[in-house]
Amino acid sequence: MGELVEMIAKALVDNPDEVEVNEVEGTQSVIIELKVAEDDMGKVIGKQGRIAKAIRTVVKAAAIKENKRVVVEIIQ
Repeated sequence: MGELVEMIAKALVDNPDEVEVNEVEGTQSVIIELKVAEDDMGKVIGKQGRIAKAIRTVVKAAAIKENKRVVVEIIQ
């Protein structure tokens, strides 16, 4: 899941070298923390959060196959 988020984020931002993805795994859920450069934050979130919502939707669809709950957090 983390690799999927990283690939999507790197395609969106101007500074792909500064994209960091951290996965925190629990028993039934996975938290994916996405960290990007401050200048690229708007590109990852999008207008009214549309891009962030789309990223979360794609990751949730991929997580259904593994029967896990995935939460994507965009942090600074």
